[in-house]
Amino acid sequence: MSANLPLRKIIHVDMDAFYASVEQLDNPYLKGKAIAVGGGGNRGVVSAASYEARKFGVKSAMSGSLALKLCPHLIFVKPNFERYREISEKIRKIFYDYTDLVEPLSLDEAYLDVTSNKKGNPSASMIAQEIRARILQDIGITASAGISINKFIAKVASDYNKPNGQKTVNPEAVIQFLEVLDIRKFYGIGKVTADKMYQKGIYTGLDLKHKTLAYLVENFGKSGGYYYNTVRGVHNSEVKPQRTRKSLAAECTFSENLSSEIFLLDRLKHIAEEVSRRLLKNKVAGKTVTLKIKYSDFTLQTRSKTLPYYVGNKDLILETTKDLLYKEKLTNSVRLLGISISNLNTEKKQKLKTSKKVSVQLKFGF
Repeated sequence: MSANLPLRKIIHVDMDAFYASVEQLDNPYLKGKAIAVGGGGNRGVVSAASYEARKFGVKSAMSGSLALKLCPHLIFVKPNFERYREISEKIRKIFYDYTDLVEPLSLDEAYLDVTSNKKGNPSASMIAQEIRARILQDIGITASAGISINKFIAKVASDYNKPNGQKTVNPEAVIQFLEVLDIRKFYGIGKVTADKMYQKGIYTGLDLKHKTLAYLVENFGKSGGYYYNTVRGVHNSEVKPQRTRKSLAAECTFSENLSSEIFLLDRLKHIAEEVSRRLLKNKVAGKTVTLKIKYSDFTLQTRSKTLPYYVGNKDLILETTKDLLYKEKLTNSVRLLGISISNLNTEKKQKLKTSKKVSVQLKFGF
């Protein structure tokens, strides 16, 4: 790590099996049981699984039929995203009691910069512990956390002692932590890239560190520079509290494949209503309308149209998506339709100013 770079105290908070935990919170009968949020059967997909279900190998994005084979006593629960958003907002209010530098990644995870915090507490580890305790006490579900000098290491560390645990990687321990880390654990290295690295004899952070920048760029493209820096503990991305929304969407997977345009239009009507509702709730509108079509053979197609004006009304959204649907013939029966609105009229808010960064501040109470 460069001695000139300011050190930060970053916490990554990650809720434990969030959707499943909320369902177990709301329904005491489900506590301690193997549950999956999503749909069962051949066409259903698991959105989230409780830790009781994960013991049997059930995980998110898995088909409902496979999940049932692995765990015959699995209980499927329909997702309730309004409830998840409600709980997520309560959790974020807790975060803001400690710092305004909160960067949500999704409903169930966020980065917090507590280098300078509202509690005046010099220990990021103690702050993370206090936040987790409040989430459990005030809301009734558990969270895990990773604490370190940058977002990358904090993100990786939060997965170490799940569920209901935390891990701190102190400044002096960063290099050792990264050198022994399996490259499959590196945030930003997916399965395909990890397999490619394994084929080239890169198994750990230390193996990765032995490769030159030129080698990594040659073999992994632009990402090579990212890998070269992160394995050396260099990740300069700040916690960005004002993440500007770039698009808003809704989609629906059908219980049976549809080939009739009449039935497809009926489904589009409901999707357009949902997109319009979300736009209204977020007080935004957009100029670009995109129709997403997933066929029965799982091939994906998108069709877009940019309008000269902003739209948010369901009727205008539906009319535009109708035009996109009729733009060209369908190549197969359809299993999923989606509508997204982008090119939003979101005004960029002024970035919050961080306090002065003093590198010596991390020499105590991390």
